Amino acid sequence: MNVYDAANTLAHAIKNSEEYKNYKHMETAIKTHEPVKKMIDDFHAKQFELQKKQLSGETPSEFEMKQLQKLAETASVDPLARDFLTAEMRFSLMMQDVSKILSDVMEVEKLQ
Repeated sequence: MNVYDAANTLAHAIKNSEEYKNYKHMETAIKTHEPVKKMIDDFHAKQFELQKKQLSGETPSEFEMKQLQKLAETASVDPLARDFLTAEMRFSLMMQDVSKILSDVMEVEKLQ
C-alpha cells in the first residue's frame, strides 16, 4: 500500500468514526441557534488569543484566564453548547492521538 492510499484510508476511517460524526452533527446543530453559536465563537476566540500568547512566550494574565473560565462556565450551562464542546473535545483528542501515533512510529523527537 502506498502512502497516499494509506492516508485516504485513514481519512475515511476518521470520517466514519463516532467522534467525527458526533462533532459534525453538533456543529450543524449550533449553526441554527445563533446565541449558542455566538457563545461558542466567543469562547474559541478567547481560547485562540490565549494560546497565541502562550506560543509567543507570554503568560496570559490571571484576568484573561478567568475570562476564559467564565466563558467556559457560561457555555457549560447551555446543554447544546456543552454537548458541542464535549463532541469537539473528543474529536480533537482522537486527532491528537492519531498524530501521536504517527509521530511515535516515525520516531519524531521533540526539540527542547
